[in-house]
Amino acid sequence: MMIDNRSLTFLTPPVAVKQLQVLELHGDKRVDNYFWMRDRENEQVISYLEAENAYTDSVMKHTESLQTKLYEEMLGRIKETDLSVPYRKGEYYYYSRTEEGKAYPMFCRKKGSLEAPEEMLLDQNELAKGYEFFSLGVVEVSPNHQILAYSVDMTGAEEYTLYFLDLTTFQLYSENIPDTYYSLEWANDNKTVFYTKIDDANRPFQVFRHTLGTSSDEDILIYEEPDKLFNLYLSKTRSEAYILLAVQGNITSEIHYLDANQSSNLNFQVIQPRENGVLYSVEHHSDFFYIVTNEEAINFKLMKTAIASPSKENWQTVIPHRDDVMLSDVSAFANHLLIHERQKGLPVARVRNLSTEKEHYITFPEPTYEFSEGSNPEFNTTTFRFNYTSLITPQSVFDYDMETSERELKKETPVLGGYDRSLYKSEWLMATAADGTQVPISIVYKKGTEKNGKNPLLLTGYGSYAYSYPVYFSSNKLSLLDRGVVFAIAHIRGGEEMGRMWYENGKFLHKKNTFTDFIACGEYLISQGWTSPEHLAISGGSAGGLLMGAVMNMRPELFKVVVANVPFVDVVTTILDTSLPLSAQEWEEWGNPNDKVYYDYMKSYSPYDNVQAKDYPHTLITAGLNDPRVKYWEPAKWAAKLREMKTDDNILLLKTNMGAGHGGASGRYEQLKELAFEYAFILDTLGV
Repeated sequence: MMIDNRSLTFLTPPVAVKQLQVLELHGDKRVDNYFWMRDRENEQVISYLEAENAYTDSVMKHTESLQTKLYEEMLGRIKETDLSVPYRKGEYYYYSRTEEGKAYPMFCRKKGSLEAPEEMLLDQNELAKGYEFFSLGVVEVSPNHQILAYSVDMTGAEEYTLYFLDLTTFQLYSENIPDTYYSLEWANDNKTVFYTKIDDANRPFQVFRHTLGTSSDEDILIYEEPDKLFNLYLSKTRSEAYILLAVQGNITSEIHYLDANQSSNLNFQVIQPRENGVLYSVEHHSDFFYIVTNEEAINFKLMKTAIASPSKENWQTVIPHRDDVMLSDVSAFANHLLIHERQKGLPVARVRNLSTEKEHYITFPEPTYEFSEGSNPEFNTTTFRFNYTSLITPQSVFDYDMETSERELKKETPVLGGYDRSLYKSEWLMATAADGTQVPISIVYKKGTEKNGKNPLLLTGYGSYAYSYPVYFSSNKLSLLDRGVVFAIAHIRGGEEMGRMWYENGKFLHKKNTFTDFIACGEYLISQGWTSPEHLAISGGSAGGLLMGAVMNMRPELFKVVVANVPFVDVVTTILDTSLPLSAQEWEEWGNPNDKVYYDYMKSYSPYDNVQAKDYPHTLITAGLNDPRVKYWEPAKWAAKLREMKTDDNILLLKTNMGAGHGGASGRYEQLKELAFEYAFILDTLGV
């Protein structure tokens, strides 16, 4: 039975202290009474967060049995003792496996064949002992398979410490390197590694060369990027011939390369100097680089250039630009190119034989699905491994013969408890936005669902950073579907589902298209009888949390329930503060608020700045105290302002994980408990 705040006489909602802070820019004065929450060292801040957590616990106490039931349902569908599909690299087969009762996977290998004895390389459960949070960063085996480089984060702040493990003795090398980022690559000499370090804003801005067995104090700085608009990432070509250094911004990139056999060479060579607004990525094959770029090609094109003369004037067109197809990426194998595209909103792939120039597409059967490249470390192979899933098809791993077009299902993730996909149906729908644009919706429901306007429905979306919302199977969602809840994804502008212009038309001064598209999707689902405002719940995280805040300000009456996970809601203040991760680099996504045109536009939709005295839906807001991407104070301030302003008696909860970061709890069991809590809130407030 659903309850609301009026029945909670034993614990009242926390009231945050208001401290006047006036923020002024462009002659505009904004009052921020909760600016003080940014001071984590202030005991009053921690007390407020703890009071909110206590209130959340009290409000949700009556759902504890439901939470337990949901948790047991979701856990019961998972094969707890399981292993991934091994992939071959050299003479070894690498894989990860899980064991019942253990929260984290173990990284293993076998030499020569899958029947060989197992070597346990890394047991994350052992590494995580004694820590509330644990996250594994890089896991890279040296080319000779004798040394493992790995990094760990114990707080959720995404500050990783790098270690080296001798796989012949299973002894750690004496050195460790703090404050590293996700990317690391081995040179082919098996003793030299290149890694990235982060600055005070968690930006990977330096590349160092480290020699195994020496102190990190002796490491040599290879490259430093002073421009705060760019991050540094390392990768290695599948051919293992080159190490690539990507200087990557949101709209501009620059790629440097180094012969992986010449690690003593400190000078990465640039392929093409950066040009504002031009993105490109690089793949290697024989004497050539293949280059995917958007230069004079909004949907990208494929170019080719000799390694001896890689600059732009020498690029030759392999696949020209197309208005109706976006070229996403290219992968090179010894005799094939695997070309990733997006057509009519869906990911597709085609195979090109480099000897014959013949091509064919890899096809997929369902109306909406997700396809992605799997583990393919081998260059000299005709086998391409890919992952396939949909809203009703569990994650599946296929090996595809690029010569014969034959595919072999290596594994479909088991769903325990007798899952029958024939009981469910997915569809690809189209809503019409205010400007006439057709906006795709992926939807899944249990067969027999009637479009009578009474179905509980959970609608989610993201719509930023050119991120195409993946359409994937989740056995956890069966706990919703089997209770009659319909699940839908709004593929709104700001993502890249319908091509690069889909993204361009949902950013900068077009950002509000993201919000109005989502609203249009909700209205369409209501008009078609899928649900009604009294039965409609919405959810989104991070920039998707911004989406939640914006649409509930614009159309609060359209939604019954809102879940905003680690929401980016204080847009203007955050992006003005260049000491934060979401600041200078975000100018290329949202605009620079130092420019009055962008300031006025951003302020007009920023959720925190637009809270008003009116009724809002039931709302659950989550935060992570150690979150480096969306600082905890954004959801905390927003919750406090909503409490101050809202005129309804609907539930408003703030739940802060006091020992985690952007992704919430670590470990599969704790993650399931968080999800069970969220689902319980949705089901309870919808009256399901």
